[in-house]
Amino acid sequence: MSKYVLAINPGSTSTKVAVFEADKLIYEKSIDHAREQLDSFKTITDQYELRKNFILEWLNEINVNINELSAIVGRGGLLRPMPGGTYVVSEPMIQDLKIGYQGEHASNLGGVIAQAIAEMADVKGYIVDPVAVDEFDDVARISGMPEIVRKSLGHALNIKAVGHSVALELGKHFDEVNLIIAHLGGGISVAPVRKGRILDYNNANEMGPFSPERTGGLPVGELINLCYSGKYTYSEMKTKLRGKGGLTAYLGTNDAREVEKMVISGDNYAKLVFEAMSYQIAKEIGAMATVLNGEIDAIVLTAGMAHSKFVTEFVTSMVEFIAPVILRPGGNEMAALNAGVQRVLKGKEEAKIYENEVKLN
Repeated sequence: MSKYVLAINPGSTSTKVAVFEADKLIYEKSIDHAREQLDSFKTITDQYELRKNFILEWLNEINVNINELSAIVGRGGLLRPMPGGTYVVSEPMIQDLKIGYQGEHASNLGGVIAQAIAEMADVKGYIVDPVAVDEFDDVARISGMPEIVRKSLGHALNIKAVGHSVALELGKHFDEVNLIIAHLGGGISVAPVRKGRILDYNNANEMGPFSPERTGGLPVGELINLCYSGKYTYSEMKTKLRGKGGLTAYLGTNDAREVEKMVISGDNYAKLVFEAMSYQIAKEIGAMATVLNGEIDAIVLTAGMAHSKFVTEFVTSMVEFIAPVILRPGGNEMAALNAGVQRVLKGKEEAKIYENEVKLN
């Protein structure tokens, strides 16, 4: 009897997998891949067969037959701009995932592998709220320079999942509440969400608050001077902005827990930097409050740094005048993937068709 949902989340050097029965997690594992093995492939897409076989071997180890699967869901990749929701994997989606329509990333493999196993199990494959979710009004796309368009790229999966959860806690449906949700992870996304729709974002790679390893928005003139100083190559500058920016640049670590220890031990410089990041998060929340015209049911702090007492107390002290602050620490992507599929399986939400929602030409 088909009773399980298999969730798949490919990362740069691992593939996280989990099996759920309804809302209950039954099994989970992070399958690690040797860097040398992955480097032998020309593209990320070429890793498809290797990763799929590892997943099938794992299912065999835990004695889950593919005929017991009612659905397979994969992490959505860098697809075309699309509304949020749970999508059935289709051939046009597969093609865009394989070419990496908005860029090459391990998450592009999520839908591809999900569909392959779904075909073996004779069930449907899905993706849920990929990074490419785009629900912006056109006014939010204008950057100030015609050659540059503001893009909707953020932590949609966790933001939407937390939104559903918080709405339920408030005794309402997700499409009945207005929330500001701040995803505080390795990258920081602050989103004003009106009745289930993400109206705006700071692109965590290049705008908004600095984070554990990203610079966020920078003074543009000084950035241009640095780019043309001759001190750094294009590649080095890209790494300074994402990977070696933020807390990493100032304090030599991307672990907010370590920074909090520095602060507790009396390191005043670490305290200043940690306060500055928290200050910028609060400012971004304040800015996004204007997008919702101040009509906000709650402000939600989620993902890894929502575990930090220092960060959450600092941010809360600055923004609680806007709306009540709710903490949702962590960012369980596997549970979020399963929740999206469960809403479809239980008839609470209709699965979307990719080619009906995007412009393929």
